[in-house]
Amino acid sequence: MTAEDDRPKAAATALPVTFRPLLTRVVLLTMAVGVVVTFSTVAAMMPHSGPSPWSTGDRVTVAVTGVLIAALVVLLSRPKAVAARDGLTVVNLTVKRKLDWAEVLAVNLRPGDAWVHLDLADGTTLAVMGIQPGIARERAIRDARLLRSLAEELGEAPGGTATGPR
Repeated sequence: MTAEDDRPKAAATALPVTFRPLLTRVVLLTMAVGVVVTFSTVAAMMPHSGPSPWSTGDRVTVAVTGVLIAALVVLLSRPKAVAARDGLTVVNLTVKRKLDWAEVLAVNLRPGDAWVHLDLADGTTLAVMGIQPGIARERAIRDARLLRSLAEELGEAPGGTATGPR
């Protein structure tokens, strides 16, 4: 059995497929809820009277700060990639990009990479933050292999030029 035999077959994959760092997302969304609860509790528990009372404005400021921090944490949980027959949609922190399969020349996940990188036909690379080996390394490798196999099968490049983990 060769490494080629171990690679997932794109034809057997039901599309669309969403690649997302699930455990990271759960941790971040839990943290966001915790931040809102903590800051709201602190705002509510501050003294109304005494030597240094908190005004309503102070309480609102603390609560709004908690919501803003939570919004930033939720933004960090946004990355994903959606592979469909008509192309690949990459959603990173603030950017969403739709690619045709022919634009994806290679799928790379090298040791030490924080996420998958795509080599594109225009000579640039694009990070796919939705596939991160940080917490779930084996899953990230499996997802990178599947994405590479989809790019090879659905792309127009003859013989498939995508590279990466085998």
